[in-house]
Amino acid sequence: MCGVAGVLAGSRAEPAGLDELKRMIAMLGHRGPDGYGFYRDDRIGLAHARLSIVGLAGGFQPIHNEDRTLWISFNGEIFNHVELRQELEARGHCFYTQTDTEVIVHAFEEYGPATWAKLNGQFAICLWDTTRRELWLVRDRLGILPLFYARRGDHLVFASEAKSLFGGGRVDPAFDPVRLAQVFTHWSTAPHGSVFAGVESVPAATAIRVDSALALHVDRYWQPDFATDPSLAKLSLDDAADRLEEKLLDAIRLRLRADVPVGVYISGGLDSSVIAALARKLDTTHMHSFGVRFTDAGFDETPQQRLVAGHVGTEHHDILCSPQDIQAALPDVIRHGETPLVRTAPAPLFLLSRLVRESGIRVVLSGEGADEWLAGYDIFKEDKVRRFWARQPDSKARPKLLGRVHPFAAVNGQKDSPLWQAFFKRGMMETDETFYAHRTRWRNTAWSQRLLSADVQATADDAAFEAHVAAHLPDGWSRWSPLARSQWAEIATFMTPYLLSAQGDRVAMANSIEVRYPFLDPAVDDLCAALPDRVKMLGLRDKLALRRLAARHLPAEIFQRPKRPYRAPMTTALFGDGAPDYVRDLLSPEALARYGLTDAAAVSALADKAHRQNGRMAGEREEMALVGTLTLQMLAHYVQDELPQSIRDQRATLDRAEIHVLEDLGDDTRIAAPQPTAA
Repeated sequence: MCGVAGVLAGSRAEPAGLDELKRMIAMLGHRGPDGYGFYRDDRIGLAHARLSIVGLAGGFQPIHNEDRTLWISFNGEIFNHVELRQELEARGHCFYTQTDTEVIVHAFEEYGPATWAKLNGQFAICLWDTTRRELWLVRDRLGILPLFYARRGDHLVFASEAKSLFGGGRVDPAFDPVRLAQVFTHWSTAPHGSVFAGVESVPAATAIRVDSALALHVDRYWQPDFATDPSLAKLSLDDAADRLEEKLLDAIRLRLRADVPVGVYISGGLDSSVIAALARKLDTTHMHSFGVRFTDAGFDETPQQRLVAGHVGTEHHDILCSPQDIQAALPDVIRHGETPLVRTAPAPLFLLSRLVRESGIRVVLSGEGADEWLAGYDIFKEDKVRRFWARQPDSKARPKLLGRVHPFAAVNGQKDSPLWQAFFKRGMMETDETFYAHRTRWRNTAWSQRLLSADVQATADDAAFEAHVAAHLPDGWSRWSPLARSQWAEIATFMTPYLLSAQGDRVAMANSIEVRYPFLDPAVDDLCAALPDRVKMLGLRDKLALRRLAARHLPAEIFQRPKRPYRAPMTTALFGDGAPDYVRDLLSPEALARYGLTDAAAVSALADKAHRQNGRMAGEREEMALVGTLTLQMLAHYVQDELPQSIRDQRATLDRAEIHVLEDLGDDTRIAAPQPTAA
């Protein structure tokens, strides 16, 4: 992984200076601590912060093709680069590095825009075509890696993170109230945006071509197809497990490619345990594993983690996460994540990635994606029960099935209460609604919006989020099963914009750690999408094919274990007697009034209640509202009060770093630096 940044000037505009590019890339030093590279011509400036994983020698970017007509600043990994390189060399292409990055420029030279669909990887690509005077901004199929852009006058600025846009000086960190409100309903902004005004995100599976007039031409180069493959319709559970294992082994084999050691996360759950077991099957050398423990037993999975690590044979490392650890980490999580959060779950993962770095590991495998592609979440069970209930809405027996859903919520008999059933019955008959499975979750989280200021609430437009997603329904969506539709909605509205960002890239790259996801391999996902529903979920039994596969490699305590959602303490870690000073400071009437984003009276009333009860709130929606408000105040404090000094500090750090100017205009900003050499 790395950090990318750049500025494209219109045909009559001045190109960006080298100092502006330095300020931009300096803000991304955490993404690439191994050195910096620059390219400039009369239209574009490209900058790159490097984290060395593949092609350690001679891999400084931006990288070019043979005649220097194509230049790329690239963040990510192309896992099938070896095969693509062999294919391109057979067609006469000459390489000067051993990097996967160089494969992209030669592939584009050979195949043009058809290249993007050929790449098996996780990537954010900024490719400049000097001949056509066109810039390409491209993200991987599932949006694992971030890429933002903004139009300012006759310039287009782009970077891995919004703070880099702010560092260059052309973009001000002003909030977009519409998108802020979206976070307080959907946990994130719509997939094409950010919480900052005018700062857009390249959507997943999308290539944006920026022409010489700075016009944007948007192309979605891939979309999922959850229609069951007729040849797989009668597949047995064992056969489905066989095929899944074959694809996962191939995916892991590719993701073990690196010039540095690769570790593995072990949460104690099914998904990461399967990845760990299969990785050890492929790599019998010394392997490190990593896990998070909690001092609060309600969140802890220590026995399961250690059981798996011992069974598969890894050297296991873990952190014991206390409320004080969450308190200490949360401000850094918000600075790196650049968005408010309605949960604290990213904080322990931030600490975990720090442990990985301190252990001398740069790359880890993780199990994200299995729940989305193989139907492991309770939201899919909830959807199934509500649809079943909707066929006989007056039934007294059918709603009792909800007692088998969300095992870690509403304990002590609350699931039998009329209130619990009424909560899930609302909107139950609207089974044709696009987001039927997700409406209940969003309605619950939207309660948090009452803590926002009247001005922000007035702009709230939840329909805009949903309209954007609905406008990009994949072909054939209407013919998919209800389960498949729910799976796609979870991927589009939760996994990509929230999970892979707030709990993935941002907290890992904050500590210069690259996370790789075998369950998000294209071949794995295409297989999972084509499998019949009955080998994913039968009745309310989930991930059947994966559990059958796991039974071959893991103890029964793991493959038979019910899904336990990853969670972390929220208000109990932040409010009450042990509350950190910043909670009272940021939620004081003065701070609330200063930033003007919240309803001060409503926030104060709920915060006072939380303090009196030591953070033990009546329901999760109150917890999410308070965490969302606190982290919004944190973000406002960061961009308005801390960012200017951070820009100066990071720029000073860059002046002491290794810098490579690969090509420049030749004016007085040029720096003498070595050209990259072949590995």
